[in-house]
Amino acid sequence: MASSSGQTPRQKMINLMYIVLTAMLALNVSSDVLDGFTQVNDSLTRSNANVQSRNSAIFESLESFAEQNPEKGRQWLDKASEITQFTNVLLHQVDSLKLAVVRAADGEDGDPANIQFRDDLEASSAVLLNPATLEGQKLRQNIDAYRTFIVSMIPDQLKQRTIEDALSTENLGPDGTPRHLRWEYANFEAKPVVAAVTLLTKLENDVRYAEGEALSALLDAVDAGDVRVNELNAFVIPRSRSVMRGSKYSANIVLAAVDTTQRPAIYINGEPLAEGSSVYEFSTGSTGTFDYQGYLEVMHGDGSSTRHEFSSEYTVFEPTATVSATMMNVLYAGIDNPMSISAPGIQDNQISATMTNGTLTRNGKGWIARPAAVGKEAVITVTARIDGTMQTMGSMTFRTRKLPDPAPYIAIKDAQGNADRYRGGKPLAKGTLLAADGLSAAIDDDMLNINFQVVSFQTVVTDQKGDNIVEPSAGDKFSERQRQQFRNLKRGKRVLITDVKAKGPDGITRSIAPLDVIVN
Repeated sequence: MASSSGQTPRQKMINLMYIVLTAMLALNVSSDVLDGFTQVNDSLTRSNANVQSRNSAIFESLESFAEQNPEKGRQWLDKASEITQFTNVLLHQVDSLKLAVVRAADGEDGDPANIQFRDDLEASSAVLLNPATLEGQKLRQNIDAYRTFIVSMIPDQLKQRTIEDALSTENLGPDGTPRHLRWEYANFEAKPVVAAVTLLTKLENDVRYAEGEALSALLDAVDAGDVRVNELNAFVIPRSRSVMRGSKYSANIVLAAVDTTQRPAIYINGEPLAEGSSVYEFSTGSTGTFDYQGYLEVMHGDGSSTRHEFSSEYTVFEPTATVSATMMNVLYAGIDNPMSISAPGIQDNQISATMTNGTLTRNGKGWIARPAAVGKEAVITVTARIDGTMQTMGSMTFRTRKLPDPAPYIAIKDAQGNADRYRGGKPLAKGTLLAADGLSAAIDDDMLNINFQVVSFQTVVTDQKGDNIVEPSAGDKFSERQRQQFRNLKRGKRVLITDVKAKGPDGITRSIAPLDVIVN
């Protein structure tokens, strides 16, 4: 029989998954990131199959012991049956939700193993957050019930806390404080289909891990004697099945229920590990999925030995980096463009970045990009220090544009004395117009809030003869002759402010749209 040992691939993989999810939900979702999710989902699926095989082996060991000793083994087998039944019910619900999400995006022929519309942002919300079916809420409640049940089967408090953390449905912030948003909304609202499916696959991995820990706890409670020795199994427990190129792959090669006074000899691809060691560790090179095999040689008290085969696989993926403009989708030349730069699994202080066609500098937790030439691409390249060496994580190309033209306005005060901007198109009291200093200009849309300096303008008033009287300004101020024009205007007459020139923070002076003032 087998007993629980160490951390499983799920323990490290869950950390990787949350980091990858956060990186994916940046401003733009590239096809490379979607491909990364597909690769991680495939790796998790294979890991689930391996964990399921391990759990089945433990269950079969309990069945075998119960057949040999029904009086002693039946109670443990009954509890194991309850665990397996509850697990299968929850996994069936998760599988059904995965299929429903994919079919909501791809149609009735949708297949979770071959998602067509991976970037669909509506399918997961439509299935799990539908107020009519409450599927997300039901899933959360079933996870909570399953977690409570499994923890009750495990006496080890450390493993209890591990299970509680793995199957937690609390939505916690970076500082560990609870957020008001419920678990199902935090995980499935407006998420791409491939991200939702990967998260559900990760949940299956967590459930299989919890099932295995509970079954192992039951097996540890059985004094099986020689039966355990006769059912020895070899296990490979990697810290993670998916690793970044250039980083280390690390795995424990263990034998369940091994005699602690004697460690087995371990051979990988025909080569022995160091004596007394059970850690298989090496630096990864090219990307892809690789497998390896080996065996454990166990010595018995009578001098004989037995050989126990094992095999495993691991996935190496390319380093990735997320570079996004926090204020806009393009970079504007001549101004500071706030940027967010991160890399999965890498601390901010280990990340460096450079930029072509301009400068890139740190600004607190963010970055400031300042492109130089309009119309020339700006390439931001991200590097990070991994295991003491600098490694390129990725790059992103941005187009650079000239700032759009600002809109002119007259700074006034409303009836309550609050500052306001008059942009024409409606009557303006003559007294309010005379109280204004001059003309201003700014870009103040949803993305940008940038002030421009008005250099000059002119006012045009039509006199009683129908002639246009043109008066130039005093820079950005109304000249005295212009003010005299305003005083002579009757109600309903218009002042057209034309030939407006304004200079932006990029140093470019441009002609902008006129302003039509209706005097009330």
